[in-house]
Amino acid sequence: MTGTDTTNGLTTSTLESGIQELDQVVIRFAGDSGDGMQLTGDQFTRTTALMGNDIATFPDFPAEIRAPAGTLPGVSAFQLRFSSFDIHTPGDAPDVLVAMNPAALKAHIGQLKKNGILLLNTASFKPLDLKKATYTVDPRTDGSLDGYRVIEIDLTARTREALTESDLDNRGKDRCKNMYALGILYWLFQREVEPTQKALALKFAKKPAIVEANLKAMAAGHAYAETVEIFQVSYTVAPAKMPAGTYRNIMGNQALCLGLVAASNQGNVPLFLGSYPITPASDVLHQLSGYKNHGVVTFQAEDEIAAVCAAIGASYTGRLGITSTSGPGVALKAEAIGLAIMAELPLIVLNIQRAGPSTGMPTKTQQADLLQAMYGRNGESPMVVIACSTAADAFEVGYEAVRIATKYMVPVMVLSDGYIANGSEPWKLPDVDALPKIEVNYAPEGKPDEKFKPYERNPETLARPWAKPGTKGLVHRIGGLEKQDITGNISYDPDNHQHMIDTRADKVARVANDLPPLVPIGEKSGDVLVLGWGSPRGAITAAVTRLQEQGHKISCAFLRHLNPLPNDLEALMRSFKKVVLPELNKGQLASMLRAKYLIDVKSYSQVNGQPFQSHAVEDYMRNVLQEVK
Repeated sequence: MTGTDTTNGLTTSTLESGIQELDQVVIRFAGDSGDGMQLTGDQFTRTTALMGNDIATFPDFPAEIRAPAGTLPGVSAFQLRFSSFDIHTPGDAPDVLVAMNPAALKAHIGQLKKNGILLLNTASFKPLDLKKATYTVDPRTDGSLDGYRVIEIDLTARTREALTESDLDNRGKDRCKNMYALGILYWLFQREVEPTQKALALKFAKKPAIVEANLKAMAAGHAYAETVEIFQVSYTVAPAKMPAGTYRNIMGNQALCLGLVAASNQGNVPLFLGSYPITPASDVLHQLSGYKNHGVVTFQAEDEIAAVCAAIGASYTGRLGITSTSGPGVALKAEAIGLAIMAELPLIVLNIQRAGPSTGMPTKTQQADLLQAMYGRNGESPMVVIACSTAADAFEVGYEAVRIATKYMVPVMVLSDGYIANGSEPWKLPDVDALPKIEVNYAPEGKPDEKFKPYERNPETLARPWAKPGTKGLVHRIGGLEKQDITGNISYDPDNHQHMIDTRADKVARVANDLPPLVPIGEKSGDVLVLGWGSPRGAITAAVTRLQEQGHKISCAFLRHLNPLPNDLEALMRSFKKVVLPELNKGQLASMLRAKYLIDVKSYSQVNGQPFQSHAVEDYMRNVLQEVK
């Protein structure tokens, strides 16, 4: 079997009669939003994670909340890739496509691999269904599905047949057809059913009739696949070899929240979230609201401005103020973030990016808010900007944000995106005792004969004291007007304003002295360096690794800290003949790097609302390597 992160077909070996071993599989479930594709994919993922495979997922939600059933805008999909080796992406193209209706088929058939398995729900191929999907001819009859292993099953009829004795009405029974399909795939890929049985029992604990119906449908699908002759073979994927430890499957928003809570506990500083729901950041509010036992307070405000102002107020009182949103919300919060910068308070802004501009495509991914994070405020108002690059990495980024904000008394913006937020992967639970130390020190009570100096700074970090309101002897002014250094009095003195502007910028710049050295994947010099930040990391890693195996002098490195940039970045870039930067925007970081280092960074841009595919990145880099030579 291969250990390379590749999606060019499957490596198989025969274990016993009727069962073949694969090294990896990519499955995509697609149907209407009401067909339960996300639930189906999530259950397959959870089961497969428990069986020890490496996993990467890509949920793809429709952008329209209530698109007409059976239409292309209403198609919801969930792709997962599981393997017996280390992988970095959810796969470029599926080996198996489950299409619950013609719209799902039309939206995704173009990406199914040749000779791939196509499971069709024939109950949804009536003339009206075809018309809704803009088919003029039934694709099952015009030869367009030639080259695929087509399996046609009336999932609706089969499910109703399995649930003859159920008390559910036909509509309720039909909603179980996704579990019938899941049962088929569980048999086809030798997955265990017990984890899903337990999950459904827990999810619908107050609705036993629904639990029973879903379990019967899944069992019936499993039995159907086992007994009919259309499945001559089933497949299995051996567990992946991973470092020893305890693992769980985790999504990016979940990991980000856990990182924040872990840091809050480590620093003994209570956490407050002020938030207003917005896709794809809403799950941060949902997740953190479940950690009241860790001293977390969550507040759903009436709008984005109220949310960030509440978080700033919490930071002023000595709590760790956090606000979560997406790009449109950051625009509304901009003035208040400037207040936090002026007041020099630790505030964390979580920006889970989505495709814009304006409302854009709320459920599609993009990483185009970097320049907004860097410069989207009035005046000279720099803030620390860091980005997570995978679901598991989001834990460390959340933790790092708290460490920086409290150590330097600065606002920190964390950039994630919809792909990271909703995607999942195995995450090794960290050793809590080994986490970096976070020491939060509040200003002590003032002395009777001394006046409090609210802007007297730490000589190393330039951080000012964090003074809790009501602490004896710590009376001081707070607000958006410029302050005199040291005393904190309101000041309009030109020299003081210049000094304070420079000091706040220097404080952010000094964070770079705290950063670990960049460690590229590959050599520290060569023909091409591929830089990356955020969610393109998986596609870049897979592509560069394959090119290295082919003998090319190419390396890649990933930036977590975007403001300030690492001190050793320029030297690394100048060690290569060419630097390429793939981004899901029009080249924002590439422009920043060109301006800062005067290095001709080649931008590789994609803004279609979808993540990079590793083979597209590989093809692009191969052309760049050819140009260099």
